[in-house]
Amino acid sequence: MKVAFVGKGGSGKTTLSSLFVRHLAAEGAPVVAVDADINQHLGVALGLSEQAAAAIPAMGARLPEIKDHLRGTNPRISSAAAMVKTTPPGRGSRLLRIGGDDPIHSRLSVEAAGATLMATGPFTEEDLGVSCYHSKTGAVELYLNHLVDGRGEYAVVDCTAGAESFASGMFTRFDLTFLVAEPTRKGVAVYRQWTEYAADYDVALKVIGNKVHGPDDVAFLREHVGADLLCCVGQSGAVRAMEQGRPFHLGDLEEHDRAALATIRAAVDARAKDWPKFTRQAIEFHLKNALAWANAATGQDLATQIDPDFTLASETALTTTAFQ
Repeated sequence: MKVAFVGKGGSGKTTLSSLFVRHLAAEGAPVVAVDADINQHLGVALGLSEQAAAAIPAMGARLPEIKDHLRGTNPRISSAAAMVKTTPPGRGSRLLRIGGDDPIHSRLSVEAAGATLMATGPFTEEDLGVSCYHSKTGAVELYLNHLVDGRGEYAVVDCTAGAESFASGMFTRFDLTFLVAEPTRKGVAVYRQWTEYAADYDVALKVIGNKVHGPDDVAFLREHVGADLLCCVGQSGAVRAMEQGRPFHLGDLEEHDRAALATIRAAVDARAKDWPKFTRQAIEFHLKNALAWANAATGQDLATQIDPDFTLASETALTTTAFQ
């Protein structure tokens, strides 16, 4: 299942996503965690040193390599240069599995807290003033478009803050999106943005209240987000210790916070896979990008990259092409 954590900057989405990744890994679930935030903190939240987190190979810096691998022998894609962030897979594409033996996972990930961790990478000096962060998160969008994940397998993405995900079609790439909201007016403002922008795209969204101190905070969140409020997490001393760099174990969490992690997983597991919708939305945003800029940028009609007879409908669609 593909899961996103979003929210206002400072809401605690990286902390919550890291706790959920730890929870899944501790229960033996195969899980890939992806740091797709411009502030690259997920690795540290998963227990890596700052030096080790900074050394994770950046997906955004390896985009040509990623494209060249994923296109495989797909006859509709003439070259890696002709691929853009929204290019959907088709027959001949190399698809990915969580825990799969492929060069993207083996070369661009490290182990952290029992999970496979990947990262888009930070801005570099060469990026400043000349590119936007979406040029890097495009690598994550391609990764998600080509990932065949099954029940009991999890890809957890820590997304950019606020409504930045709407600058691409990546917000439609998830089975369930968790919006982390503090019990404040600013905290629920991002929720209103998300529900407004996503209204026409059938995006499954649940709210996790964070830094909640008591019934009044819960009532505030319920008033503003209604039935979308899934659960609440308190101001945890164990989490504060983790953020200060002290040793951390899930057992250090308060009981109600551990229960919240179980509730989050139950919400994910209750979702049914909808591969036709996933494919349909991928095509929709690919055509939008093609008309808006990508046809001009590549000098090709990228609508021809769409394979009308292909869908990630089942694991049987997974290519057995040997990886080079």
